[in-house]
Amino acid sequence: MSQRRIIHVDMDQFFAAVEQREQPELRGKPIAVGYDAERGVVSTASYEARKYGVHSAQSIQLAKRLCPQLIIVEPHFHKYKEVSQQIRSIFSDYTDLIEPLSLDEAFLDVTENKKQISLAVDIAREIKQRILDTTGLTASAGVSYCKFLAKIASDWRKPDGLTVIHPDRAQEFIERLDVQKIWGVGAKTADKLHRMGIFTGADLRKASLQHLSQEFGKMGRVFYQFARGIDERPVVAEWERKSVSCERTFEKDISDPAAVTIELYHTVLELERRIAKSQFLGRTLTLKVKFLDFQQISRSITVNRILRTKDEILPLAKQLLSEVEYHSHPIRLMGLGVSNHRDELPDEKPRWIQLELEFEAWPEG
Repeated sequence: MSQRRIIHVDMDQFFAAVEQREQPELRGKPIAVGYDAERGVVSTASYEARKYGVHSAQSIQLAKRLCPQLIIVEPHFHKYKEVSQQIRSIFSDYTDLIEPLSLDEAFLDVTENKKQISLAVDIAREIKQRILDTTGLTASAGVSYCKFLAKIASDWRKPDGLTVIHPDRAQEFIERLDVQKIWGVGAKTADKLHRMGIFTGADLRKASLQHLSQEFGKMGRVFYQFARGIDERPVVAEWERKSVSCERTFEKDISDPAAVTIELYHTVLELERRIAKSQFLGRTLTLKVKFLDFQQISRSITVNRILRTKDEILPLAKQLLSEVEYHSHPIRLMGLGVSNHRDELPDEKPRWIQLELEFEAWPEG
């Protein structure tokens, strides 16, 4: 079997770049895309802003303290989606095996490609140039034989970078890699690895599968394989949606029952809209609540019918909310999600379950 050829394309400062393209007066200036509110969060920061320590998922208020001259730009998601579709169209000229991770990044399997180009690096170079010519924006690309290394490579020489990790040099590259750059290693995991004396890919390779599995469960095996350059996950062109969700962070913490109920109602309406748009069929409703002190809980219930409308969702949402003590514990964020798609619905009674869902925020109105 021939060696796979995987490309990971990642747009540079995507939201910020689109805004600077649309508003030339913002070019070269530190900007953050987000809502300038007490609870606003940075979606994307321009490279000029990143020099001051501003980064995505950071609070707008902290970002402004780090960079007093920071310009806050409200997001225009319709424009980002439009540009993303242009980029996806370029990808499809080379392969149908495209796995989008978000609006601004995707994996491409070009082992067999439509243009019969023998070298993946030539495809990546051509795609980068076409993105620039079509959108006026730069992208970074990583090329390797697996998704793990292709993703790391795309981030190696940002912005406007192109990095190839050849199979013959992969192990050497991994061994010199800081462990926090390994896919799946967040801040908490990195801290735990450091306490275990693991700082590099070489250190990780020395750890036994048994030890890593004991410490990290299923991810232990993943880390063990990554340390050896093993990642057999395919590029999945078609994927089944697992859930539909929405969440909103409030301008001020709320604990008044009337205010909480009103916000719950609006969240249900937004969830109903998203369910209708995606045509998703799910039977499990999950409520997510984050409190003033950032403690977070979730409550879920599964029923033997598909949840589509406000009238079906709201009573269950109120039932879940009744299980949450918020009267003396103000709420800063609330979310709802529907999951658990099944073609056949067994005859079963409603049951409570604990469930983890990826929640999607929606813009403040």
